[in-house]
Amino acid sequence: MIPRYSRPEMAAIWDSENKYKIWLEIESHACDAQAELGVIPSKAAKAVREAGAFDIDRIEEIERETKHDVIAFLTNLAENIGPEARFVHQGMTSSDVLDTCLAVQLTQAADILLADIDALAAALKRRAMEHKHTICVGRSHGIHAEPTTFGLKLAGFYAEFRRNRGRLLAARADIATCAISGAVGTFANIDPFVERYVAEKMGLAVEPVSTQVIPRDRHAAFFATLGVIASSIERLAVEIRHLQRTEMREAGEYFAPGQKGSSAMPHKRNPVLMENLTGLARMVRSMVVPALENVALWHERDISHSSVERMICPDATVTMDFAMNRATGVIEKLLVYPENMRRNLDQLGGLVFSQRVLLALTQKGMSREDAYQAVQRNAMLVWENGQDFQAALATDSDVAAHLDTAALDELFDLSYHTKHVDTIFERVFTDA
Repeated sequence: MIPRYSRPEMAAIWDSENKYKIWLEIESHACDAQAELGVIPSKAAKAVREAGAFDIDRIEEIERETKHDVIAFLTNLAENIGPEARFVHQGMTSSDVLDTCLAVQLTQAADILLADIDALAAALKRRAMEHKHTICVGRSHGIHAEPTTFGLKLAGFYAEFRRNRGRLLAARADIATCAISGAVGTFANIDPFVERYVAEKMGLAVEPVSTQVIPRDRHAAFFATLGVIASSIERLAVEIRHLQRTEMREAGEYFAPGQKGSSAMPHKRNPVLMENLTGLARMVRSMVVPALENVALWHERDISHSSVERMICPDATVTMDFAMNRATGVIEKLLVYPENMRRNLDQLGGLVFSQRVLLALTQKGMSREDAYQAVQRNAMLVWENGQDFQAALATDSDVAAHLDTAALDELFDLSYHTKHVDTIFERVFTDA
């Protein structure tokens, strides 16, 4: 985790204090279950609850000798509990603690990320409503296509992040499983009741078949979901970056008083936050492939996944949290320039109405091929000579034979392209 791109609440999930706290909770609940079964004395379970404590420095000291983190933790636990500690970890294996803890941490992280999505979606909704009827040009291949509204652009992003919320909810449910099944997952030395008991106490589901670890397809799905969300962040970032280009200046990041854009050129106002988000999205996506590769472990388990997860679990979630928070801030303060949007829309002399003219000609009896040719040859005059599209069409004999001046005027009406904006908004924002 890099402090520059970390927020405290998410980073705290991955610190040693939280990890060992969860380990202790797992062991304590397991002891309570074992005591309820009569496997260990009730006083032993009580001792774990009341005297169970850990010291991070001491655990690290023991681990330097044992080279085993769970054993180091249990040894330090025993130092605090006393003789009754011999009943701790009865019939369990290290992965029971490690994997159940990781499930808790990832669900904690998912809860923060869900709140992040909600905040970003709220910002997108507010700005979409604000610019519901702000006319701008839609582009395909980076080239002017037909009129749209800036609100519709933002509504599309809002809908995407609502889908991402559903994906993350599903990933959270998938990852929230508990495994307390012992070596190779057979429950040979521990009753399945213990697993059910711990799962309920920890707010998790029982892993149906855990071998010796929770199957890593669950983790792969979780990180793949983060990869999709990261791509959505990047799509939003790329859109704003393009709109902020000097030639367009349709929207852009807020530029604070005293902010500097370049060490060499005082005039610069660069889209640095959205460029940063593009980079962060690349990093999150780069962690998806290792998560996928972790699925294929040897037999009932190996630890090739362990080093990967020690890196990607904190880094991916912390980076995702930071990125969504930053994106929300940009959208909330986004500068929008309707006048420039209209100027750009008019830049090609009305070419954005070409499809409507094409369709009108076919409705008047021209074949589609002849109508396309007639519209295109006049459009090329605009591209090549800067002529006015409507004026060129009016002087074209083939077009004029089917469409008079009044008909052409009607075809160049902007409101035609926005007549269903309310319908789309109703689809997107109803019950949202």
